[in-house]
Amino acid sequence: MNPLLDRLQPYPFEKLRALFSDVTPNPAYSAISLGIGEPKHPTPAFIQQALTDNLDGLATYPSTIGSEPLRAAIANWLQRRYAIPPLNPSTQILPVNGSREALFALAQTVVDPSDRDALVMCPNPFYQIYEGAAYLSGAQPYFVNSDPARNFVPDYSSVPADVWARVKLLYLCSPGNPTGSVLTLDDWKELFALSDRYGFVIAADECYSEIYFKAEAPLGSLEAAHKLGRDGYPRLITFSSLSKRSNVPGMRSGFVAGDAAILKKFLLYRTYHGGAMSPSIQSASIAAWNDETHVIENRAKYIAKFQQVTPLLQEVLDVNLPDAGFYLWAKVDKLTTISDTEFAKRLYAEYNVTVLPGSYLARDAHGFNPGQQRIRMALVAEVDECLEAAQRIVKFARGL
Repeated sequence: MNPLLDRLQPYPFEKLRALFSDVTPNPAYSAISLGIGEPKHPTPAFIQQALTDNLDGLATYPSTIGSEPLRAAIANWLQRRYAIPPLNPSTQILPVNGSREALFALAQTVVDPSDRDALVMCPNPFYQIYEGAAYLSGAQPYFVNSDPARNFVPDYSSVPADVWARVKLLYLCSPGNPTGSVLTLDDWKELFALSDRYGFVIAADECYSEIYFKAEAPLGSLEAAHKLGRDGYPRLITFSSLSKRSNVPGMRSGFVAGDAAILKKFLLYRTYHGGAMSPSIQSASIAAWNDETHVIENRAKYIAKFQQVTPLLQEVLDVNLPDAGFYLWAKVDKLTTISDTEFAKRLYAEYNVTVLPGSYLARDAHGFNPGQQRIRMALVAEVDECLEAAQRIVKFARGL
């Protein structure tokens, strides 16, 4: 067996099941889960129709590079969304089966497995795929802790030069999971300068880009690169997905875009890996990328939820409205010194509400775990259910 598999840690939800294994939740309350970031808003009917209208695609082997109409739809969306020059659909865009599998696969393409000193840099807390991709590429993950004083953006200036010299790939998530933070143009300028100096690839995970709460949409990596005059997007690969934007997590449809030279190698890897998207899913994806009305309506639902839920929770938790995304990243020690795991366990036992302990989303790095005494709450259900969960959390916290 591959010995690198032994380096993988249990997924956060496995840890949560173990935490709850000896708990029977209070039967007086119906179960409400804020634990998993799975969109619960209905899938738009026109996307479902586009899928069912193209089921004949099931009889055709798909090409890894995807259809020209899909790549064109993605290129057009990127141009509209970020006000950037048109990308070349043949060389700078590649459809993928959701951003998750592509985030994992890119490390296998970028990292030289014979390089025993290779590092893959990750934010902390982080999406666990980054860590697993690092280990299974033969590299070691290096965590940079999020900094509350910097709106939870990691302080990359704190990383020593000898560490940067070993970095081959840098994962980042903007808007962030779980913090909801969005990188600024100055942040991107710093990262691009580091990439130029040390030669590492940047993997920009932007799957939450279309759920935001301000008038101005979050800055994207390609947009930042264009504003900074980085023609061709050197050493930059952007990841996006329809899952959150269009409420179709089961379609597994997304794309990568950016540096054509890297994508050429990535296409070769994916051809052998079997990463082609079903033609039926491609047809439904074209319909989704070409429509913004459903995205605006979806975003309005999240705005309404966060505007009602956040003030309630602020009574008992240290929490603020994030820049974007559908998570609240809250400290639980406003009224008590209880740990994040004990908070989650007792909340589940007493009020049948599931939240995810923040320490499960981070690693001990540089002397502490930046997720400790925090919880992540995914406001993915309809507003009434989220409000009911918030009211139970307030009662629970006040009773501690």
